[in-house]
Amino acid sequence: MSKKGKVLVAMSGGIDSTVAALMLHEQGYEVVGITMKTWDYAASGGSKKETGCCNLDSFNDARMAAVQHGFPHYILDIREEFGNFVVENFVDEYLAGRTPNPCVLCNTHIKWRALLKRADALDCEFIATGHYASVYQAENGRFTLTKGIDETKDQSYVLWGLQQDLLSRTMLPLGNFRKTAIRQMAHDFGYPELAKKSESYEICFVPDNDYRGFLKRKVDGLEDKVAGGIFVNKEGKILGQHKGYPFYTIGQRKGLDIALGKPAYVTAIHPETNTVVLGDEEDLEKADMKVARINWIKYEGVHEEMEVLTKIRYKDKGSQSLLIPSADGMTVRFFENAKGIAPGQSAVFYEGNDVIGGGIIQR
Repeated sequence: MSKKGKVLVAMSGGIDSTVAALMLHEQGYEVVGITMKTWDYAASGGSKKETGCCNLDSFNDARMAAVQHGFPHYILDIREEFGNFVVENFVDEYLAGRTPNPCVLCNTHIKWRALLKRADALDCEFIATGHYASVYQAENGRFTLTKGIDETKDQSYVLWGLQQDLLSRTMLPLGNFRKTAIRQMAHDFGYPELAKKSESYEICFVPDNDYRGFLKRKVDGLEDKVAGGIFVNKEGKILGQHKGYPFYTIGQRKGLDIALGKPAYVTAIHPETNTVVLGDEEDLEKADMKVARINWIKYEGVHEEMEVLTKIRYKDKGSQSLLIPSADGMTVRFFENAKGIAPGQSAVFYEGNDVIGGGIIQR
């Protein structure tokens, strides 16, 4: 047993998780690699070749790195658990007229819990991943998630749902490095091909990026059930027919198949009437929003008004805002109107580089 401890590292076969595992191994930790199979792409019925973290090549790449450096590697099959929870939520949210973020849900409820369960079985004190973020214990004793130093790669936004029992055992060794340094490390470890390996930003179970096609395949007769819906403007005037409310998202401009003589954007979705509201770009701007299902990280909670930076999407730079506690969650009031707030997406609150907490946008 290493004096530094034993750590279970999630290895997807990509550059980030591979370098994370090799870095910890070099630092003297007793490393155990694990690759999680979350999804059979063939089950989705898509037209594109299987890519991303769940294909055989990725499994082999992860195992090869472990074998070459002398530490064990396992494959963990969580397809049933993943499908029942993440995929069903993905479908249900679109049918409710919201825009889900399955990667956040997967990290929060599936991957970390599966890792921790297997870590306990293998007597590992820690779990580690290749995410660009860091964890530290604050003065108040709470384990706090903070941004990675590489702003272009920071992934703290997608980890807001991690609870204290998970963060207390999580190592994120890449948080203090830039991507360029990680690419150089891949070369130095003898894996120059990893530095050239393309990265996938697609949803793993929708690798062709066609979520509409995925919904049609998952829900029998969906097109017939939602056919005949109407586009309206903000005054309620009928503008034309659409293909069904689940096939549209807030802020969408392209693919509306309607000519209004000017650019039109989806500004609201009403599933109960199969109505999609179209408006101008400025109609996407909102002064506030409601957030619920909050997971607090840096503090046990926010019980009085607090100024924070709020991000409403992964690549969002963030907006200065005021958190206002309420009985059913949190109201976020922006100092300047925010554009493209989509119910179902995540809102994450920052104090400096630290994640205070996050939740699901309600409206």
